[in-house]
Amino acid sequence: MTAVSQTLSSVPFAPEGELLFNAIRDIVRDTLAPLTVKIDQGHYPAEVLRALGEAGAFRQHLATQNGRGEYDLVAALKAMDIVSQECMSTGFMMWAQDVVCWYIEMSDNDYLKQTLLPKLASGEALGGTALSNPMKYLAGIEPLLVTATETEEGFILNGSLPWISNLGPDHWFGSIFKVIGDHPRDVMAMVNTSWPGLELKQLAKFCGMEGTGTYALFFKDVFVPKNHVVGDPLTPYLKKMKAGFILLQTGMATGVIESCIRLCEDVEPKLGHVNCFLDDRPDELRVELEDAREAIAGLCEDPFNPDPEYIRTVLEARLLGGELVLKAANSAMLHTGANGYLHDAPAQRKLREAYFVAIVTPATKHLRKEIDAMASA
Repeated sequence: MTAVSQTLSSVPFAPEGELLFNAIRDIVRDTLAPLTVKIDQGHYPAEVLRALGEAGAFRQHLATQNGRGEYDLVAALKAMDIVSQECMSTGFMMWAQDVVCWYIEMSDNDYLKQTLLPKLASGEALGGTALSNPMKYLAGIEPLLVTATETEEGFILNGSLPWISNLGPDHWFGSIFKVIGDHPRDVMAMVNTSWPGLELKQLAKFCGMEGTGTYALFFKDVFVPKNHVVGDPLTPYLKKMKAGFILLQTGMATGVIESCIRLCEDVEPKLGHVNCFLDDRPDELRVELEDAREAIAGLCEDPFNPDPEYIRTVLEARLLGGELVLKAANSAMLHTGANGYLHDAPAQRKLREAYFVAIVTPATKHLRKEIDAMASA
């Protein structure tokens, strides 16, 4: 029996289809919605994330964990979409959780697949992505900020990373670091926030997304054992997991767009006679959203396509999500008028969430830089 089949045989049934999505809607209604404003102001919703994990939300894209042996990114995106309609901070943390699982799923590390991955997929363990700096490094935007010396047993890490989300005590994240010494190279491994020498600090207060468990990380002689490595050599590993990493972000965008359209529709009975003079009306946005969802679903059918044209199209889909969510959130503000400007109004929160989609790595400018480089190659 192969390692994958052994893993599959021990995986509990993961609900799919409407059974899964209805369970997620119940969690959104009963557990998340009462906390949305509180989350926006700084509450980290571990209880919501664990409930979503228990429902199966973090298993759908994992062939070794969903009991079906397939990479169902579309189901993972729909789950994230449903949650992001209510609270994109939580939707963003779902993406982080999905991706930290994806790191291990895409690796050849059977040890982590047997021990850590089931805990992350079920929500028993939580974690973040920590690839903002490495992605910018790989795109030629900034230097890699964590270095390591290699020992026989592992790596000793030093450096710092700003603004890593979905973290807290005993959380996991994937770190890329530059190995210095006799065999210099870039390596990626799974790291736990509670390991000796690793410190988390909250150094900034943001205008939104405050409940996302966002910290700066400081490494001082942090030991990472070699059985926690997921990418070495790094380049083929990154090529394998890149499309899924980026596509999984689109669920945040589509969820916020959906909620913005509904905000516009909700005020039609009262304000339709004057809102009809606005641009980007809800019916127009609906057509654009459904076209985007269809295109994303098509790209999710083959997340390991090595064709550079495929990767370029994935980047363009992610860019489209960032641009369309800004358009939809701006429309929601204009359609709801002064009521959307109230302190706890959904419309102004959606506007802040939309800007986060456009800013989070890979940001709009990052995506345009990569797409331009591919077009010039």
